[in-house]
Amino acid sequence: MRTPALPRTLLCFAVALCGLTAPPLQAQPSMGNYGPIAQTYDLPQVDGTVYYVAPDGDAQAKGTSLDAPATLEAVIANVKTGDAIVLRGGVYRTGNLELNQGITMQPYRDERPILKGSQVADDWEQQINGLWRTSWDHLFPEVAPDWWRRERLGNQIPPYLFNYDMVFVDGEPLEVVGWEGEVTEGTYSIDYENGNVYIGVDPSEHEIEITAFDNALTRVTGEVHGKKSDRLGPKIRGITFTQYAYRALEIEGTEGEGPTPEAEMGKDVVGTELENVTISYCSRVAGYFRGDDLVIRNCLITHTGFEGIYVISSADALLEHNIVTHTNIEQFEGVFPTAIKIFNQTHRVVVRDNLIIDNPYSSGVWYDVGNVDGQFYNNWVETTDNGFFLEISKGATVAGNVFFNCGTGIYILNSCDARIYQNTLLDSSIKIQRTSRSAANDHFGWHPATGPDVDERDGHMLANNLMVAREGFKFPLVQTIQEGSLCGELTEPQVASMAHNVYVQQDRRQPLLTWSPADGGNDEEGCSAEITELSALQDRGFGEGSQAFSDYYRPVFQSPILKRLAPRADFPGLKAAGEVPPQVADWLPWTLDHPGVPGALAPLEE
Repeated sequence: MRTPALPRTLLCFAVALCGLTAPPLQAQPSMGNYGPIAQTYDLPQVDGTVYYVAPDGDAQAKGTSLDAPATLEAVIANVKTGDAIVLRGGVYRTGNLELNQGITMQPYRDERPILKGSQVADDWEQQINGLWRTSWDHLFPEVAPDWWRRERLGNQIPPYLFNYDMVFVDGEPLEVVGWEGEVTEGTYSIDYENGNVYIGVDPSEHEIEITAFDNALTRVTGEVHGKKSDRLGPKIRGITFTQYAYRALEIEGTEGEGPTPEAEMGKDVVGTELENVTISYCSRVAGYFRGDDLVIRNCLITHTGFEGIYVISSADALLEHNIVTHTNIEQFEGVFPTAIKIFNQTHRVVVRDNLIIDNPYSSGVWYDVGNVDGQFYNNWVETTDNGFFLEISKGATVAGNVFFNCGTGIYILNSCDARIYQNTLLDSSIKIQRTSRSAANDHFGWHPATGPDVDERDGHMLANNLMVAREGFKFPLVQTIQEGSLCGELTEPQVASMAHNVYVQQDRRQPLLTWSPADGGNDEEGCSAEITELSALQDRGFGEGSQAFSDYYRPVFQSPILKRLAPRADFPGLKAAGEVPPQVADWLPWTLDHPGVPGALAPLEE
């Protein structure tokens, strides 16, 4: 880990938050519970057999009796479709488990099973130089990926950051360094050639854990344990996965390679469910998920080295009421890590009512490469750059979200038909951009072919959004950007309509909007124009029913410092919003009782 955080502080906060009903509407876009909910589980009602396992279970036991639990490893090998595994509380130091049956996994009653991908290291030798050394057989060296170029990133990202190993002292992660000369009490180094781990803290006074498994559980598509796949995903509830090199969970499946019909992806494993699950301290991602009808609900994803949730080539997935935080804690640059990645020709993936917070080195949710009809609504996104990111994709609805201190709240790149309705953006701009990137000239080959062609990257609609920039915000509230080489070729706007929005700026250091293509032609600035007055936008045929407030220092929200972003009842922009599309009204029923109110939250009376 490059950046040791405050895990216990965060996790205590998360537990406190998750066990409570969310505060009133002014504080979050909906009234749900977020993250894992502490509860007492009834025994699962399944068609098959209920098995019991424990950290100290007997590998020879059948596991069908609560009083004689088996080991998790033994039961995983035996279960079949319709069975359930009930886990007693405690720490299971295990991993690399494989499964191909649709089963249920859950705790016994209110106990807390924790699967750890580390082992305790207790055989240390102190060296003359004061460091402690141990030999370790479970190392995970990794070479730098293709996107890392020494001439570009060698002074920012040292190659040793790509190794998957992690070391913990009393549960706290140490930061990796390149050699023994940099090792302190808060760091470690690994000599991969000789298989040695070096630390600077006296291990006799602490519990030292080192990763020993690169994943917890893989739902494979092929034959395993003498059984063929039943094509059903597992249902996992109430379990914690932590300290895994690389990832905790993986659901295998077919991925698109080139433009691929929906019917040819997502069918290998269907119906995977994660509920009340915690995944933390994975050196790359929390999990890779493939397969239609995936549900991830009330989970906490935190402290991952690179990305959080990764959904691939799937249809009709639902992610709701999750907390996704502290991703890319290694601070990788030169690539786009993201808290939630929706990748490679997914269809109708719904991300709603999530807290996506404190990801300063990551994007929030990135629908990337050939995705169709994504739905992103009622989310709270904070301190997360590119809060919502749509790239090389066709159609998405972004509605009822709060973007707070994100720099770029909504980023639409080389895509078409985005619908951006009824969002609140505080110090978070909207950026819409098209470039000449195509399958003919792309580093990733076929990726651009899954989205709209260069001349089809348009059709975006923006309505009823409340956009506020406080003093010192560095961007226009809306930016439409076009690559200069396209200016003479593409002269029509990327935006199809833009109406009933409210723009608020505390100062005029930035224009209200930047607009491209402005006048045609070809220039290095992408034939863009700065728009400082709303009337200039309306002269271009956009901005109907909108309002703009510049040099506006009166309060707009209840209390930004307390994160109460419902608009004040005395804010003069409360009647600007137009009619709400029926689908959005279903997601935001409060809009029917407060016609004309822009943004994601209903106003509160003083």
